[in-house]
Amino acid sequence: MDRLMKHTPDNVLKQQALEKKQGVDKSLKPGRSSQTKPKNSTDSKMDKEDPKSNVAKGKKRKSDSGMEDNLPVEKLVKIQIPSTLKKQLVDDWEFVTQQDKFVKLPRSPNVDDILTKYLEYMSKKDGMITDSIGEILKGIRCYFDKALPVMLLYKKERQQYHDTVKIDVSPSTIYGAEHLLRLFVKLPELLAYVNIEEDTSTRLQQKLLDFLKFLHKNQSTFFLSAYDGSKVSEGKVKGKD
Repeated sequence: MDRLMKHTPDNVLKQQALEKKQGVDKSLKPGRSSQTKPKNSTDSKMDKEDPKSNVAKGKKRKSDSGMEDNLPVEKLVKIQIPSTLKKQLVDDWEFVTQQDKFVKLPRSPNVDDILTKYLEYMSKKDGMITDSIGEILKGIRCYFDKALPVMLLYKKERQQYHDTVKIDVSPSTIYGAEHLLRLFVKLPELLAYVNIEEDTSTRLQQKLLDFLKFLHKNQSTFFLSAYDGSKVSEGKVKGKD
């Protein structure tokens, strides 16, 4: 037991990197859609999926290495993304991969701001904040910071990331709702590597759905309606988190 790694976002990513080197690709791609892949998609992990597809189905499928990757359906935390947010994902893909337009950074509100606003919203709604909500929001932030450079960027966005995000800066202070929403596409398979009891999984699904409803309710405020046509990131972000 003392040789086992703890279930943390960082260790989950390390585990998957190791498995990929061994010939099994568990890079947390959402399940393959039955629809045709968009043409001209890049070879990044985000580009390998059809943005119109929902979260992973948990079915047997072949990985890039040709080996089958099994993720049991019962292990997946089901996250139902509202239809308007699915459309947001499609538009996001279109802007970046087809029109060479990017989210102008730093974003306002950023991911940290959005999580804080949700905490304030729940406090006013329920009159109190439970420890579980606070822990879930911390988890979302942690997963976002660790996953963004690994699996939440399109290939064309990587240079912007390297130009903007410095070593002592957290992505959650730079990126906004557009990239946060991408995390929810990846979360079901990310969480499949964490040992979650069934009743806990059910409560987690509901809380994540509540957060997505909050994003939907504030869609016009949190999300950009158009992206920046300039490929050059404007300014360098400095300072500590």
